[in-house]
Amino acid sequence: MWQRLKRLFRAIFGGLIEKAEDPELILQQTIRDMREKVPQMQNNVAQVMATQKLLEKEVVTLEREIIDYDAKVKAAVKQGRDDIARTYITALQEKQIALERSKAQLETSTRATEQAKKFLQNYILQVKKRTSEAQQLVNEARAAKMQEQLSQTMASFQVGDDAGTFDEMRERIQRRAASAEAKMDLATSGTEAQIMDIERESLNLQVEDSLTAYKRQMGLIPDSPVSVGGDAGGEKTLGPSERSKALE
Repeated sequence: MWQRLKRLFRAIFGGLIEKAEDPELILQQTIRDMREKVPQMQNNVAQVMATQKLLEKEVVTLEREIIDYDAKVKAAVKQGRDDIARTYITALQEKQIALERSKAQLETSTRATEQAKKFLQNYILQVKKRTSEAQQLVNEARAAKMQEQLSQTMASFQVGDDAGTFDEMRERIQRRAASAEAKMDLATSGTEAQIMDIERESLNLQVEDSLTAYKRQMGLIPDSPVSVGGDAGGEKTLGPSERSKALE
């Protein structure tokens, strides 16, 4: 039972943690951690270099002291002071031993300094490389997130409440347009509409008659009545409306 509960809790909390993990934030934090280590590493390299500088100065000092003791030994021997010469020789030997030890330490420190410099340079290069890769991954993560949002939006147009809303509104508008079209057909096909058409035609005929009268007064058309041949070959005088139609 305990194993089953343990497996259940791991599945629940593991899923929550996985959903809460944002790759972009994790990558940014990783880059910050790497950059924060650079000053500490630079400080360590500086300490190694400082040790090397101290050993170099110590070697120079010992070499100068050895030369000085050598001169003192020679001076004591010339003066016949063997006791003093022995004291200087003892000190000289101690300085020589210290010099050998310092040279060995300096050689080790020099190698350590070179290795530390190379390691720091390689680390800085890796930080720059990882930063570039992380930025690229962040951009890909943002693009993926945008695509997910777009896919969800597109899916809402196909299924779900949004699609139903669009379909419902489309159906209402189509029904409204069909109803308006039907009302227009009824309005234009009734008796009142036909009467209006006849009255409009009559008004147009009166306007044409008035126009013909104006033209006759201005001498633009002959003053004699317009006639056309009848069925028996005679002439028939036309009225104003008929004259207008004949002119047309």
